[in-house]
Amino acid sequence: MAVINASLINKIINSKPFLRKAYYTLINDPEVQVLWEMANIMAVKRLKYNDHGPVHAKIAAGASLYLYQLLLDKGVESTLLRDNIVDNPDYAWLVPLYGALLHDIGNAIHRDLHEKTGALLAKSIIDRALEKTIDKYDQRIKLRQEIMHSIHCTAYDVECLTIEAGCVAVGDGLDMAEGRARVPYRLGGVSIHSISALSIKKVEVIPGETTPIKIMVYMSERAGIFQVDEVLMPKLRTTPLKEYVEIYAIVDGETLKTYTPK
Repeated sequence: MAVINASLINKIINSKPFLRKAYYTLINDPEVQVLWEMANIMAVKRLKYNDHGPVHAKIAAGASLYLYQLLLDKGVESTLLRDNIVDNPDYAWLVPLYGALLHDIGNAIHRDLHEKTGALLAKSIIDRALEKTIDKYDQRIKLRQEIMHSIHCTAYDVECLTIEAGCVAVGDGLDMAEGRARVPYRLGGVSIHSISALSIKKVEVIPGETTPIKIMVYMSERAGIFQVDEVLMPKLRTTPLKEYVEIYAIVDGETLKTYTPK
């Protein structure tokens, strides 16, 4: 079981030396740090939206990696291994890791089309990071394209084509507790967006009984359903994870709504 929060990423990478090295290689890149800062200047300071900077990136990365772990534990095949993109299973983990860490850097340009601009903006960053972790040139290029794909596919109107990228899209949507909802809402304003965002108290992910992944969204008010309907479900439906995830919206211990694969 995992509670989606900022400490989850460290729990995962500390048991995986390759992933730990890759993580610190990326987050210590000066360009990444400035782009995270600029993403929040654009999103928070100028547009008055909620967090899209380093804290969100790390929460989304921890969630993405945990989703990927649960899928593998239940025997779901890596798309990158299936399609011969990588020959080392460790390399496939770089997609949920780097994709989630970089998925919002396009906000440093503008909120509009940020998933698409972010994927292109990430190219040189990914190249630098992979050069420090993987020797084979062709392997680095293939992985770079898969990571860029995962960033591009966090957009609601783009079909996600790999399990690994799907973890990024859904992991992004799981950062919604205590006002951290991924539907952008004006800070300090009163609207269905802000009320529903503040209704989400905790998000837990555990192995499911009938599916590999069970997501439980705990809320204090029924308004929190808006976040599940407008964030998680649209993201989930664009990914291969829609076959493997069940979602429960819970208010005061009562299951208000259930989402299961058809």
